Amino acid sequence: MTEPWTDQLAPSLDDFARLARQAFDALPQPFASLAGEVVIRVDDFADEETLAHFGMEDPFELTGLYHGVDIGRRDEMGPAHEPARIFLYRRPILDEWCERGDVGLAEIIGHVLIHEIGHHFGLDDDQIHHIEDSTD
Repeated sequence: MTEPWTDQLAPSLDDFARLARQAFDALPQPFASLAGEVVIRVDDFADEETLAHFGMEDPFELTGLYHGVDIGRRDEMGPAHEPARIFLYRRPILDEWCERGDVGLAEIIGHVLIHEIGHHFGLDDDQIHHIEDSTD
């Protein structure tokens, strides 16, 4: 008999992208249409330049990142020159999933994605955390 988990592989970048797309597709209206133009990208880690920008040395500190002009500032800044992007970082998310052990991987991916969509809507981390705390 094979031991449980001995034949399992770590979820790939494509697996993460599929889970992120499922979480995105499950967004209720009007959030889904407001976030509709966001491009979702999955990488193993943030690049060195991104980590340096946030003063981070440990690449496991950053699970996701919103890059773009939030929808609240678009009128004052004019049309965006490039699409808004959400980066999900596979290895830090996997690390958090393993450390927590009390929640499914799809739920963590969805949580990080929704957090970054909050930035797309113009919310800062404190506002997002306040919303998260009030819905727990």
